[in-house]
Amino acid sequence: MGVVPAAAQALAVLQYLGTQAQPTAAAAISRDLDLPRSTTYHLLDTLVRAGFVVHVAEERRYALGVAVYELASGYGRQTSLQRLARMPLAALVDSVGQNAHLAIMHGRDVIYVIEERAIGRPPLITDVGVRLPAHLTASGRAMLAQMPPAQVRALYSEPGHFVLRNDLGPRSFTALRQLLVETRRQGFASEDGEVTPDFASVAVAVSDRTGYPVAAVAVTFPSAEVDGGERKHLAARVAKTAAELSRRLGHS
Repeated sequence: MGVVPAAAQALAVLQYLGTQAQPTAAAAISRDLDLPRSTTYHLLDTLVRAGFVVHVAEERRYALGVAVYELASGYGRQTSLQRLARMPLAALVDSVGQNAHLAIMHGRDVIYVIEERAIGRPPLITDVGVRLPAHLTASGRAMLAQMPPAQVRALYSEPGHFVLRNDLGPRSFTALRQLLVETRRQGFASEDGEVTPDFASVAVAVSDRTGYPVAAVAVTFPSAEVDGGERKHLAARVAKTAAELSRRLGHS
């Protein structure tokens, strides 16, 4: 059965609004999703009527509505991402002997929702609930590399969006775009010292049934202990876990 264009466009609008830090103008939605302006207004009107979007009339902008929260709450009651990922992540840690975690995107940040520690390994900054700039983390880069280019550009539209932690990492959209191209080429994302000095990570995105990156699995390790070849081996194990979680979410 083929894709229904109107449904796909409506979902794209919801996904886009979910990445915005504040209500967004219809013109920006139309531009960033490459939709005709008339189509954008028809989609927004339908979503407003259904409660999935609200129209902030004073600002002439749109934001997610309460129906999205109700839908998310229903999903959480039935089978949460954490519940689906806990055992595969624990198995990954047992197999590689390094700390692993699961992160999701929230705007330009990643939020860590699971951390599994390997025996004898020190705790990391990636504790549950911690937020970090997505463009500096392997988890964030893995998800950004699989997002529509227009969505990534919308997230990083200003120079001030490129915050740094250890004076390392992309400082412009051009640098980020090149980094994401390399991430797609090698099949996994990586960072070294950009989050925590002397520690590195590799990560692979987890996709839902539509192919959209909803999370990322990552392994973090002391930089000096793992060379290039071993990092590729770790990335392959991470990719296997990410593929299993994607399968559980309905991605073929």
